[in-house]
Amino acid sequence: MNPNIAQKLARPAILNLKPYSSAREEYTGNEGIFLDANESPFNKPWNRYPDPFQQRLRQRIAEMKGVEKDNIILGNGSDETIDMLFRTFCEPGKDKVLSISPSYGMYKVSAGINGVDYETVLLNDDFSLPVERILEKASENTKLLFLCSPNNPTGNRFKDEDMRTLMQEFQGLVVVDEAYVDFSSGGSWVNSLEEFPNLVVLQTLSKSWGLAAIRLGMAFASSEIISLLMKVKPPYNVNTLTQEKALEALSNNSRLENRIKLIINEREILMKALSVISVVKKVFPSDANFFLIKVDNPDGIYKYLIERGIIVRNRSKEPLCEGCLRISMGTPKQNQYLLEQLNAYPLGIQGFKPDEHWKPIADWLVTPPRKAVKKRKTKETDITVEIDLDGNAKTDISTGLGFYDHMLEQIARHSGCDLTVQVKGDLHIDEHHTLEDTAIALGEAFAEALGNKIGIERYGFALPMDDCAAMVLLDFGGRPELVWDAKFKREKVGELPTEMFEHIFKSFAVGARCNLYIKARGKNEHHKIEAIFKALARAIRMAIKREPGADFLPSTKGLL
Repeated sequence: MNPNIAQKLARPAILNLKPYSSAREEYTGNEGIFLDANESPFNKPWNRYPDPFQQRLRQRIAEMKGVEKDNIILGNGSDETIDMLFRTFCEPGKDKVLSISPSYGMYKVSAGINGVDYETVLLNDDFSLPVERILEKASENTKLLFLCSPNNPTGNRFKDEDMRTLMQEFQGLVVVDEAYVDFSSGGSWVNSLEEFPNLVVLQTLSKSWGLAAIRLGMAFASSEIISLLMKVKPPYNVNTLTQEKALEALSNNSRLENRIKLIINEREILMKALSVISVVKKVFPSDANFFLIKVDNPDGIYKYLIERGIIVRNRSKEPLCEGCLRISMGTPKQNQYLLEQLNAYPLGIQGFKPDEHWKPIADWLVTPPRKAVKKRKTKETDITVEIDLDGNAKTDISTGLGFYDHMLEQIARHSGCDLTVQVKGDLHIDEHHTLEDTAIALGEAFAEALGNKIGIERYGFALPMDDCAAMVLLDFGGRPELVWDAKFKREKVGELPTEMFEHIFKSFAVGARCNLYIKARGKNEHHKIEAIFKALARAIRMAIKREPGADFLPSTKGLL
């Protein structure tokens, strides 16, 4: 591909255009008495025009995306960057643009506004790219090819090999709209700008960042393309409020990552739940924060949902989307309400109560499944631990040590977790390996089931028992540590050597990657160790509690 393609494709009028020069371009400093831009001297700081080139914001975006600042132009939403491309490269009444169908409708609207012929190629039946038909459709006057990937409304990300072929063989600019890329399992094409001089990538803060209200669109391309777009853009197209809010959001992206994970998790749960509802005939796969479902009566169901306060998008008139509704991801509670109402259709029962068939689906949305199966096999032990943090205290425990079984049952009973522990150990030698390896596997199962730990309480608990008092302070913060303050006078309690108690909890802390502070006092040794296990269970119960829909970590670091 010709590296000077920008000059070749641009409108002659743009090549010869001398762009408007604002006062802020002539003097770029921040200090002084500003009497140069016909601004009011009152109502600071809103009396001043915004930075016309968004220097700080573009620099921050460049650092995040791994490109140069000169590879970025910002717009009042992606719609403005789309319009810039038309005005820069397409001669009205002469040039053409090409896109796929179905896809984002604003490409066609911008073409119409700019007097540019808009042509489309129908996607394949599976929503994949018809590469050969696209290339056949293109002519020497086809300046732009718009590809929304993941595509709206179909939700699918196009294959990398198909995209590469089009970037290599299409003779105009390939504009890849990545509005939904953060929800996709694939990466961004921003990192391929040097490989493809004709590539333009569009992104936005509207979707994954949740900042649709501030209207900030981003275009990434070669510096040659960006310099031409800079000629066309209005001088103060991104206002100060938008720039400041965007910089504030981009200063800490840990919450973004958590929200994306939650939305993707909810998407998979909702898609699976909808697939067993009779009114839904098909659920289409998605790499976006929305997906399509096919139903028999899209107009009727659309109206039915609106009557119940649920607004989805009726896409049934779009090519290849006959009978389809598009559903954007809501909060877990919103998603659950949608499922309840769809499951009640056509009866339309308000306050619908899930029956036994429906309850598992409803439960998924109250708290997404937090389960783990951990296997640990060494020369001394063969261990399987299964755990469900949101279970009903069901147990199936067999370690070969009756008292150890009893203590592990306390963890399940008082934490509310379902727990299965099956152990084959070298008890013919002694108890050491069975006790240690089981505690490690149990801790690792907890760590895996907790996953990203979004929304958990994280801390706590103390417990009295008969003549004993046990205090267990727990923190699932990610750093294993044990502080042990308990002494035992007997050599054994049940079959368990009391010298191993501290080691059991140390092994659990390492496996679960948690802090434990354990203190116990009392006369009865049996009660004392049982109080410790129960207090641990109650600490776990408190720490793993999760608020449905919570999208934060209980940490100022943004990491646990």
